[in-house]
Amino acid sequence: MLKQLLILSPLCVVLTACVQRTLDKVPDDARVVRVVLKTSEGDITLELDREHAPVSTDNFLHHAKAGHYDNTTFQRVIPNFVIQGGSHTPELINLPESDAAAGIKDTPIRDEWHNGLKNVKGTVGVGRDTDPDSGTREFYINVADNPKLDTPREVSGNAGYAVFGRVVLGWDVVEKIRTTPTSTRPEWIRKGKETVMGENLKDVPVDLVTVYSVRITATE
Repeated sequence: MLKQLLILSPLCVVLTACVQRTLDKVPDDARVVRVVLKTSEGDITLELDREHAPVSTDNFLHHAKAGHYDNTTFQRVIPNFVIQGGSHTPELINLPESDAAAGIKDTPIRDEWHNGLKNVKGTVGVGRDTDPDSGTREFYINVADNPKLDTPREVSGNAGYAVFGRVVLGWDVVEKIRTTPTSTRPEWIRKGKETVMGENLKDVPVDLVTVYSVRITATE
């Protein structure tokens, strides 16, 4: 079970930091996958619950292995709600829409909100639009207990938001991101040789945090 893996001894933490390695392949029977987000503010380690959220976890791993999270940012930060990222560069170029304009469209996934995992502080969920089955590469980290994300509402397509893991190391980094000042800024979309303005994004950090990479480091 995922919860049984969250209590790490100091020795285990030290060893993890010292011998951290990148895995190219996840065994088919792996129930938990650990990944490290290397950011400009430090590392955040996530444990992904493949046992209860296989679709969401494998989707995240697909985008991680494809390098889709490399050199992205947390473009949405609400200090008592979530920090959200995975879809924009530090220049606020919308990568999914830019890829779609080039004929490379993300495949949306099924919403696994009935998997028993709740949107409590420290958990990781699938970002999506109103359509429950519209999640692709965006993800969020709950920085507070958010029971409304577990509750079907009209604004959320009468479904909840799927949780697929949690932060196990690097909460100090999450806190730095959570408390950074924000503003409203325009996003950009690449269309051929042109870069055009998209919509205005709210809650964008004034000093954006770069996610250099997301790498798989362990499985169980």
